[in-house]
Amino acid sequence: MAGLALEGPNPDVDVLDGINGLAKDAPHWANKAMEYIGEYGIIAGLGVLCLIAWWSARRRPGAPSAVAGLVWAPLAAGLALLANIPIRNFVERPRPFKDHAGLEVLIPGKSDFSFVSDHATLTMAVGVGLFLAHRKYGLIGIALALAEGFCRVYMGVHYPTDVIGGFALGTAVALLLAPLAQALLVPLTTAIGRSKLAWLVRAPGADGATGQDAEGGRVVATGSAVPRGQKERDKDLAA
Repeated sequence: MAGLALEGPNPDVDVLDGINGLAKDAPHWANKAMEYIGEYGIIAGLGVLCLIAWWSARRRPGAPSAVAGLVWAPLAAGLALLANIPIRNFVERPRPFKDHAGLEVLIPGKSDFSFVSDHATLTMAVGVGLFLAHRKYGLIGIALALAEGFCRVYMGVHYPTDVIGGFALGTAVALLLAPLAQALLVPLTTAIGRSKLAWLVRAPGADGATGQDAEGGRVVATGSAVPRGQKERDKDLAA
């Protein structure tokens, strides 16, 4: 396919020119910062957000299911990127700077096709995957994905519709395959929670985790451990 039509009045190009025009008026240091943020920084930030969400999920009731949901977020991103390969090869849309002179291109040399944006696809898949597992972290992730989309247009490497298409693809993969992913991942994380790697799924002292009480005895935590001495006094009173 030769690519998406660009002749005549085109809101896509108008929005591209408007957002990318900000880069023409910005100081060099601001564009360098935007280049780093749009190419690497937001993706790294999403990685840190996933780690924070995982650390929190280990302490929640039903930790294996919560952790399984978080594992799905990066897996959804990977599957969405794979799904984008045939889409790009079918549409074959050139990068905007190849068809429109005068753009401020912050990262020159990109020779692959433009539709849809890999960065927008990846970040939105992670954001939506996080949202399915934890609303607060998911909203932060989706906000970061939206910022990523803005950065890609600002940098002159994607049209706005490339970004919107990436958002749609990432969202679709994360949502539509989530039930199947949970069905496969929950038994896996549950089994890990019963193994020597249980700390990956459930924090020590969390619901269902094993630990030690103040007198050295092993207990099964259902919220908080009950000291052995108190349990013995309760037995004496019951007798």
